[in-house]
Amino acid sequence: MHPMDFAARVGSGDHAVLVLHGWFGSAAAWAPLWPHLDRARFSYYFMDYRGYGTRKHVEGVHSIEEAASDTVTMARELGIERFSVIGHSMGGSVMQQVALQAPDLVRALVGISPVPASGVPMDGDLWRLFDGAADSADNRRAIIDFSTGNRLSDVWLDATVQHSLHHSTRQAFADYLMAFARTDFHERVVGSQTPVLVLVGEHDPAMSMAVMRPTYGEWYRDVQLVELPNAGHYAMDELPVTLATEIEKFLVEH
Repeated sequence: MHPMDFAARVGSGDHAVLVLHGWFGSAAAWAPLWPHLDRARFSYYFMDYRGYGTRKHVEGVHSIEEAASDTVTMARELGIERFSVIGHSMGGSVMQQVALQAPDLVRALVGISPVPASGVPMDGDLWRLFDGAADSADNRRAIIDFSTGNRLSDVWLDATVQHSLHHSTRQAFADYLMAFARTDFHERVVGSQTPVLVLVGEHDPAMSMAVMRPTYGEWYRDVQLVELPNAGHYAMDELPVTLATEIEKFLVEH
């Protein structure tokens, strides 16, 4: 990994924050959040997983462990001695692996609709919907619409599908479904003292507060669970000012 192998940096502050995207996203998917970040206090590093965005050409096994290892390697090669981690959706699983791989380096974790360390149990029609998304734009659209409460515009839904198709390879996208849905390492995080903030949208039926309370809420000793009003699974698009405010209010404490 090249020392500057991250997609974007926002800010020049002392508090480094590594930012990890979700299954449908990329580093560029965070762009709506960028204007609202405190660039004097923080330095945000937005990275892509192998097979995504600026790293579409980088081959890999596309596992949660590999994505976390790449994140830690990037931080070390950039000379970042301590950092916080933000993870959206699938990135929530990755950020927890980062904390396991480099516990002495991680200040705090912020999960946005984050996948728990136990994965996402799916079967039947739901699994077929997700499993078919690698080859079907319609499946991708249905998942995105469902995860935001069937309440957002066709224009936004179509743009989010196109972002996903453009910013990830078919193989990486398919592999990462297995990675985030079927990877279970929750026994390794039980009792963790890493400070964690979990932000979930009130209209997110999948990564809801009912999912977060018995997972993050039980497994981490220092955890805050916050429900975001008028948001589904994509808070960086749906309410970026509120999201930036909640993130930085928490990170300032750490």
